[in-house]
Amino acid sequence: MDLNDFLGMFIEESKEHLQSINDELLKLEMEPGNTAIVNEIFRSAHTVKGMAGTMGFEDLASLTHEMENVLDLLRNSKLKVTSEIMDIIFKCVDFIEKMVDNIEQGGDGKENVTDIVSQLAMIHAPTPPVDTAGDFDEVAVVAELRIDEYQSSVINEARVTGNNLYQVTVTLDEGCVMKSVRAYMVFQVAEELGEIIQTHPTVEEIEEEKFTDSFTLLLLSKNELHEIQTKLAYVSEVKKVIVTERKNQEVVSGRSTTIDNSNKDQHDGPQDKEDSVASEKKQRSKSIRVDIDKLDHLMNLFSELIIDRGRLEQIARKAQLTELSETVEHMTRISTDLQDLILNMRMVPIEQVFNRFPRMVRDLAKGLNKKVQLVVEGAETELDRTVIDEVGDPLVHLLRNALDHGLETIEERKASNKCEEGKILLKAYHGGNHVFIDVADDGLGINREKVLYKAIERGVVTPEEAKALTDQQVYALIFSSGFSTAETISDISGRGVGLDVVKTKIESLGGVISIDSTPGQGSVFHIQLPLTLSIINSMLVKVEDETFAIPFSSIVEITTASEDDVSTLHGQKVIQFRGIVVPLIYLTDVFHVPPLELAIDKKELYIVIVRKGNKTVGVVVDSVLGQQEVVLKSLGGYLTNLFAISGATILGNGEVALIIDTNQFIK
Repeated sequence: MDLNDFLGMFIEESKEHLQSINDELLKLEMEPGNTAIVNEIFRSAHTVKGMAGTMGFEDLASLTHEMENVLDLLRNSKLKVTSEIMDIIFKCVDFIEKMVDNIEQGGDGKENVTDIVSQLAMIHAPTPPVDTAGDFDEVAVVAELRIDEYQSSVINEARVTGNNLYQVTVTLDEGCVMKSVRAYMVFQVAEELGEIIQTHPTVEEIEEEKFTDSFTLLLLSKNELHEIQTKLAYVSEVKKVIVTERKNQEVVSGRSTTIDNSNKDQHDGPQDKEDSVASEKKQRSKSIRVDIDKLDHLMNLFSELIIDRGRLEQIARKAQLTELSETVEHMTRISTDLQDLILNMRMVPIEQVFNRFPRMVRDLAKGLNKKVQLVVEGAETELDRTVIDEVGDPLVHLLRNALDHGLETIEERKASNKCEEGKILLKAYHGGNHVFIDVADDGLGINREKVLYKAIERGVVTPEEAKALTDQQVYALIFSSGFSTAETISDISGRGVGLDVVKTKIESLGGVISIDSTPGQGSVFHIQLPLTLSIINSMLVKVEDETFAIPFSSIVEITTASEDDVSTLHGQKVIQFRGIVVPLIYLTDVFHVPPLELAIDKKELYIVIVRKGNKTVGVVVDSVLGQQEVVLKSLGGYLTNLFAISGATILGNGEVALIIDTNQFIK
């Protein structure tokens, strides 16, 4: 068996379990006496250890085993949860995450964990391993073996359904290095063949390698005796397998061993395991894991189909054949349904991004000596995976900013008659074809005068301009490159490379970010993002002989005006539109579009009114062709940082149309 075939599954499942451990550890800090939480952490850690051992990542398995020892003491109430213990366990989880990341990047998952292992060892103060298996003689074993009434009933029920009870003794090679890992692999094969109801030594002793070279298990299985023997013998470093069928539930020889009601997580009864397996099978039948590259490829293929659909619609309009028109209409309806289905397949809950923040906030708050409560709402809100992949870093910057700049220290909050524990709200919700994300805090709010002072000092605005700025315009200044109000530079902030990066990234995703703030009460950063970046609704416009696409999401209205309606204000052409002055952007000038040979006298201007936040501009075009769904295509690595161009699309007639990023017209 080639374990590399399972590497992707191992990495993915390890990350899921590590995320679960992080989440449960944060809960444990809030409820240190809740042993149910510790049991949940223990189960996840135990699974990671088993998977790592099976895959041959010995360092990872050993480190997780040491952490498991501490968790075992906590769940058995032999240790109390303290801040020091939690810090060490969190540090251990960080190491495990680092090792899994290394494996994902093609490494061997090895890290220098000597220090963290010694810290874990000091907590559980281990005693030298005892080879307990050697202490058993056959008489003692027979005397200890008991099958309780519950297990008897399970065996009887199993016999009714065609199962037999087998006693299996497995002997490993004398030179086997990691006996517990080999035993785990034997258990895996045995559980595929049936149900293990007892082991000797106990599962815990086998995991801690407190046995010689052999161990015994009782197995309920419908398979034949020789088949069980053959499959178990295929496991590496297994020297001998002896399988005997037991005709009754009594001990038949001194070779049988002590009882342990163990199953896959060593705590539940056989019936619980049966239910769990049934539940797992039910889930597997309803969902499958699909490599994200396959979904990307599917999306690209469908994009080509959308382009061909546009071409067919054009041909059908020109040909005016009823049968062709009906067929194209039917294909359009089906492809629209297919498009919705594919886009939904690519939608991922934003929870995947939000999940990593509670731990980050906890560590930062500890470093800043602040008390913080992070409230997450709307984690189930879904976004296209391309947006999900990009939105994480901006949110990290905003949360760090809220912790460092937004929230006061404990002493400052007490002096302001506030609760000493600050609150940060991370909220996501849908609105039309957009997803909105709010990052709010109940801290100091933004100090207008301080921001203006720093902006004038750095030359972002002049003193005269500063006097005319509204609060919203002042708040927007903190997005300027290199801008920071921090008095000192720390590991968290002060270098002025945070919020300008946030703004740039959000706008590159076709989104908008704005700020609301109330001095003394806190601030809210509002982010608006498109649901998907792959297929967008756009308005096709004509400028001379060139066709451009303007995304529908930024269009407010399309209007017309004559040249007489255009005025000039401070060197900028403007029009009056619904009571406000709107600057005009002429695409012929911006993109240097060559004029047609036969110049047409333009008596009427078509103006596409676009908005970004609370600012509006008018984009002047020659004509409006109509609405169309277009596929956003990258311009490649050579054409980067083009002003006001976010990509291109292929139209139905084969023509390439550039997609305009109107956000860049608004400063």
